[in-house]
Amino acid sequence: MVKSNASNFTGEISELMNHSFWFYAVALFGIILIRYFLIAGSTHILLHQILKQFLIRQGVFLKPPVSRSIRRDIRLSIISAVIFAFCAALMISAYDLGATRLYSNLPQYGWWYLGVSFIAVLILQDTYFYFIHRLFHHPRLFKHLHQGHHRSGDPTPWTSFAFDPLEALAQALFLVAVVFVIPLHFLTLLGIIMTMTIWSVINHLGLDHFPPSALRAWLGQFCIGSTHHLIHHRRYTCHYGLYFTFWDKVLGTHNPTYERLVDANLASLQDSP
Repeated sequence: MVKSNASNFTGEISELMNHSFWFYAVALFGIILIRYFLIAGSTHILLHQILKQFLIRQGVFLKPPVSRSIRRDIRLSIISAVIFAFCAALMISAYDLGATRLYSNLPQYGWWYLGVSFIAVLILQDTYFYFIHRLFHHPRLFKHLHQGHHRSGDPTPWTSFAFDPLEALAQALFLVAVVFVIPLHFLTLLGIIMTMTIWSVINHLGLDHFPPSALRAWLGQFCIGSTHHLIHHRRYTCHYGLYFTFWDKVLGTHNPTYERLVDANLASLQDSP
């Protein structure tokens, strides 16, 4: 049944191919924008309306969102969506010409390769993101490449795709480059894009801590999360990773007091560029 569903999916992908670049660009822009509003919007409603009182009872500090900041984030996200759509259209158009290493035939590399390639690309993407993110925080580049993402102060789900145009391009070009180098099934590529989207929203929830638990403590050692990234938005000089804490720890940009700050609640931290 699983193989049959996967075959149907890849067959549908093939039927969608062979359109013009502009068709892909417009269609993908709509898909990316709808995805952004659905995920960021529903998460915002969940946190600030449905779960608001529960979070307060749990002692979780959630800074009230500012409408002006949200509007600014949405404007930047729309620009980012245009850039992401153009880059995605470039990938698909290149696939139509046989220039990429994207494939739709599962037996070509086997089921095991779906998982291996998925994990490999996440590790590569995290590495790429760490170094360009740290570079964008250089005083000479920050104003032109990354300031827009930090204008809102404490992040909200709407901040997850709010990038300055050149930063959005730098992020999009990673996947463009990868599909020319690493064989990726369309299912794997879709999984990477959805993981990136959801993880980015989680990182920008703006929650200062989660109720203590063994799972939270264990995951916090290896993975970036809302609290980890909130410290970055308030202190700027640490926590540059996307998915994992590896490079922050290896290169000395992991906040040495992270665990203490999490346990003590981050509400007292002030913005400090």
